[in-house]
Amino acid sequence: MTITQTDLFDTEPLGKWSEPSEFVVDRERLIAYANATNDTNPAHASGDIASPVFNVVPAFKVIAPLTMDMPPAEKRMMGLHGEQDFRFHRPIEAGMKLVTRAIPIGITPRSTGSLITVKGITTTEAGEPVVDQYVTVFIRTAIAPEALGEEPPVREYVREDEPFAEVTTAFDPDQSYRYMGASGDTMPLHSENSFAQQFGFPGIIMHGNCTFATATKAILAHTAGDDTRRLKRLAVRFSRWVTPYDTVTTRIFRAGSADGRSVYSFESALADGTLCLSDGLVEVED
Repeated sequence: MTITQTDLFDTEPLGKWSEPSEFVVDRERLIAYANATNDTNPAHASGDIASPVFNVVPAFKVIAPLTMDMPPAEKRMMGLHGEQDFRFHRPIEAGMKLVTRAIPIGITPRSTGSLITVKGITTTEAGEPVVDQYVTVFIRTAIAPEALGEEPPVREYVREDEPFAEVTTAFDPDQSYRYMGASGDTMPLHSENSFAQQFGFPGIIMHGNCTFATATKAILAHTAGDDTRRLKRLAVRFSRWVTPYDTVTTRIFRAGSADGRSVYSFESALADGTLCLSDGLVEVED
């Protein structure tokens, strides 16, 4: 595909907060999300509390339009999830009414495209903090003429050389369709082979957050005793797209401690060794 430098990015939203977006947490929606990600954690499968990556869902309808509308019009379907960085204050529970606002904080050119980074803040209706998150989308082949604003947050850690846990998982053939319904992300890259092929993929690809949620099951089990409430930060870089027919091995590494939290790193690789998730960071309350 042709890589072009373009000044047609819409920079007007940079540094401006969106209007608040409300989201009522339905227990059945939490159950559907757990099912869509094959999550058998009892607290998630019952809909009592949300699995960690579900935190993208209440923010989706305010963050996604910002990342979709800022690139040049002809490049908007070239976007792929680049990075995700959650800072958890408390878990989402069934019955809560959430409010999310978002602000685009930067556009960063790279050699083969550009990053758009948006910060979202979700609170309860009463204003209690729930999660802060940074979402970065990589717009393939569209290079902005200059960097504006902030780059994605830096993750600093020193991990051990060898993982202390490895977990291999496979996807179901219909998993991307289930995830579409549970997450609300209906981009046709994940449901229409012919559409995905137009943009250089072999067929439909998994949502990056579905792959991330699959890895998070292993991460919670091996770092937090399956206790979602102990998870305080969860961040990752999406390094490569994944198909529903791939298997993924997640490797977890110890990376010390800081401020009463245990720190871990993780990565996930396809069967041929190619990393699909990299630079993963986990902070767990001791």
